[in-house]
Amino acid sequence: MTYKKTYEVKENNQLIIDLPDQFKTKKKVMVIIEDIDDEQVDKINLLKKASNDPLFLADIAEISADFESIDKELL
Repeated sequence: MTYKKTYEVKENNQLIIDLPDQFKTKKKVMVIIEDIDDEQVDKINLLKKASNDPLFLADIAEISADFESIDKELL
């Protein structure tokens, strides 16, 4: 199971991570610290918003329909 969340580093350079309930029975977890710049975080947040945007979803549906007949072809 993977849990991924971005945290802000506080002035004291410490993080407190509250794990989801799915981890209650786990005895060990792996923590990886990765430096993320603010621009990348902003882009990820925009992508998350796009996944609920009606125009974006309509575009994806249209593209999927365009390729539907090609997907059924045998090579």
